[in-house]
Amino acid sequence: MNLTHFFGLLGGLLVLAFVANRLARWTRVPDVLVLIATGTILGPVLHWIDTSKFQSFAHGFGTFALILILFEAGMDLNIRDTLRHFPGGILLAIFSFGISLTGIGTFLVVSQHMATMQALLAAAAFACISSSVILPALEHLDLRPAVRTTLVVEAALSDALGVLTVGILLDLTSAPHGGSGSVANFLIHSGIIRGTGGSIAGGLASGFLVRVLISIAVAYVAGFVWVRALPLLSEQRFWQVLTLAAVLLVYAASDAVGGSDLFAVVAFGATLANLPGEASKKLENAWGTVVEPSDSDKSRDQLLLFHSELAFLVRTFFFVLLGSIVPFQGMRAALVPSVGIVGVLIVSRWLAVQLSRVAWRGLHAVEIEVAVLLIPRGLINAVLAFEIVDVHGTAFAFLPNYVFGVILITGLQLLIGTFRARSLPSNPPEPGPAVATG
Repeated sequence: MNLTHFFGLLGGLLVLAFVANRLARWTRVPDVLVLIATGTILGPVLHWIDTSKFQSFAHGFGTFALILILFEAGMDLNIRDTLRHFPGGILLAIFSFGISLTGIGTFLVVSQHMATMQALLAAAAFACISSSVILPALEHLDLRPAVRTTLVVEAALSDALGVLTVGILLDLTSAPHGGSGSVANFLIHSGIIRGTGGSIAGGLASGFLVRVLISIAVAYVAGFVWVRALPLLSEQRFWQVLTLAAVLLVYAASDAVGGSDLFAVVAFGATLANLPGEASKKLENAWGTVVEPSDSDKSRDQLLLFHSELAFLVRTFFFVLLGSIVPFQGMRAALVPSVGIVGVLIVSRWLAVQLSRVAWRGLHAVEIEVAVLLIPRGLINAVLAFEIVDVHGTAFAFLPNYVFGVILITGLQLLIGTFRARSLPSNPPEPGPAVATG
C-alpha cells in the first residue's frame, strides 16, 4: 500500500466510524463492533494492513486513546447532578467489579491452573466495564434518568477500579511498576503494604487508599492551578492543545509519585468541570480578574468539544488496529475460555444488580435485564491486557486473545441489550425506593 492509498484508507475509516456512530441509534449495532470487524477484514482477511508494523505501538496508542476518553468522562461528570444517584452507581460498580474479579480469578485457577495472584491479575483486565463503549450506547437508549445516571456513574468508576486494581497487583507481583522513588512502591517494599499469603485483601485495600489519595491530590492541585490560569490562556490560540499537555503531565506526574495515572486523569477532568462553577464566585485568579461562570462554562464546552473529537479520532484507529493484529489461530484457542469468562461476567452482574438494588430506585423487570446485558468490554480492557503483557511477558501471552474474544462476545450481548431496551414502557413513572429482596 503506497502513501496515497494509506491516507485514503484513513479517510475512509473516519467516514465509516462517523456513519456507524450516527446510525447506532437505529441499527442498534455498537460502532465498536463495526470498527473491529473492519480491522479484521483489512488485516487477517485481505492483508491490506501489515500488522507486524503496528503491534509494537498498540499499547501506547491505546493508552493515549484511553487518556483522552477518561479525561472527557471526567469533564462530563457533574458532581452536583450525580450525587443523588451516586450511591446506586458506586454500589453497582463495586459489587460488579469485585464479584467479577473473584469469579474470573477462580475460573482461571480452575480451568487454566494459574496461581492465585496471576489469576487475579488477569481477571482484573476483564472485571471492569469499558466506558468508551457503554457511554455512547447509553445515549441511544430510552432509559429513565435514574437508571441512566446510575449506569453512567458506574461506568466512570469501573474504569478507575480496573486501572487501580491492575496497578496494585502489578506492584505486588513484579518489580516496582512506577518510578523507583514513588510513594506507593516505598510503602510496598518497606512492608507497610503487603501482598502475599493471607494479606492479599489487605494489600489491595491499602494500595487502593494510597493510590486514590495520591491521584486526587495531584489532580486537584493541577486542576486548581489550571482553572485559575484558563481565563488568560483561553484568549490565546491553541489553548486546548496546551490543556492536552497539562493532561499528559498530570498522567506522568501521578505515575511518578506512585498514584494511579489514569485515575488522576479522570480526577483532573472532574476538577476542571466542577471547580470553576463553585470557586469562581469566590476566588480571584493570579492576575486579579474575577472568573465569571459564563466564561468558564464557555471555555469548558470548547475544551470538551476539542477532546471529544480528538478521542473519537484516536479511538477509531485503535479499534481498527485491534481488529487487525489479533491472529485467527489464537482466537480459535481462546474461544472456549472467552465464553467461560463471559458466563462468569453475566452471573456476577446479575448478583451485583440484586445486591445494589438497596440503593437504586425501584427497577422494572426489563430494566434489570438490560442492566445485566449492558456489560461491554473494550478499550480499557485491551489497554490493561497490553500493560500486563508488557510487564510479565510470555507468561500472559494468551491475555490479548482472551480479551479480544470477550470484547466481541460482550459487544454482541450489548446489541441484544439495546434491542431489549425497546420493550421498556415509554415514560415510565419514577417509583419509590426499592427494598432489596433475597
